[in-house]
Amino acid sequence: MNKKLVIDVDTGVDDAQAIMMALSVPNVTILGITCSHGNTPLENVCKNTLRVLKVCNRLDIPVYRGCAKSLLGRSFHAGDFHGKDGLGDAPDPDAPGLELMQKEGAVNALVRMINENPGEVNLVATAPLTNLAMAVKLDPCFPTKLKGLYIMGGNTDSRGNTTVCGEFNFVADPEAAYIVLDSFTCPTYIASWEFSCKNSLPWSFCETWLAQDTDKARFMARIFSHTMKMIQTERYQKELVAGAGFTPCDVYALAAAIDDTLITATDQVAVTVELEGTYTRGMMVLDLLELLKKKHKAFIMKTVNLERFKEMLMNSLK
Repeated sequence: MNKKLVIDVDTGVDDAQAIMMALSVPNVTILGITCSHGNTPLENVCKNTLRVLKVCNRLDIPVYRGCAKSLLGRSFHAGDFHGKDGLGDAPDPDAPGLELMQKEGAVNALVRMINENPGEVNLVATAPLTNLAMAVKLDPCFPTKLKGLYIMGGNTDSRGNTTVCGEFNFVADPEAAYIVLDSFTCPTYIASWEFSCKNSLPWSFCETWLAQDTDKARFMARIFSHTMKMIQTERYQKELVAGAGFTPCDVYALAAAIDDTLITATDQVAVTVELEGTYTRGMMVLDLLELLKKKHKAFIMKTVNLERFKEMLMNSLK
């Protein structure tokens, strides 16, 4: 069965990995890619998305410019981790120009694409959730028309990778994350920071993955080099759950959206986002005691079929 996707990205290296996986699966149709602030400023995100599509020979996929800042107008980026340009500061003199971007804005495009395909689209969100929050404000019925929502973001054990208790995508726009988790009542699947670390892959696999003799693998090796070095530093080792290796965070959410059998265990629980805490602003809160009385519960990913995941990753660079 053909699967329809819309992907909302802030294209850094792991978003690029996710996009390339989606493009490698024959029965997946990407209706469009919407860009958000996040890993790098919005203009870079747009350029990076087009660069990824070019190396995959898929510039036919429409790309839309979205929100440049959070709902409250704040913004910060992950330039030290992904490189200032978001793709490892790897030179690309033949990068596509921004004239290839669609004229329609990302928020309007999200609403339109879902309305044109009601009940058929999985929306994969690997960026701060600003575009999605704006879409539900524009069309309150928007979430009910989704087949499913797959989010990379949030945390389950109060372990931060950006603040003391906050994961980057949620911390970058806590209000947007709160709105999405409160308003989207479609089946919702969350790949949290801790889940990604606990289901990481050996670095030896990463070396094999990048050593494939293809243009895609060479492109990934170039853009991933900076991030790989940063991961080995003492600072970033402290952020990782003990024992974590190669952790392509955004790819888990994308892979789950295209392979229903990939996730082997989940917890179903109501979730929200802390907006006011001195140390906990942006932290995802799991309502294990059901004190919030929320009817909608998200599926929190716990374990993944790692052999199948590795196969999908290998195929993404062929």
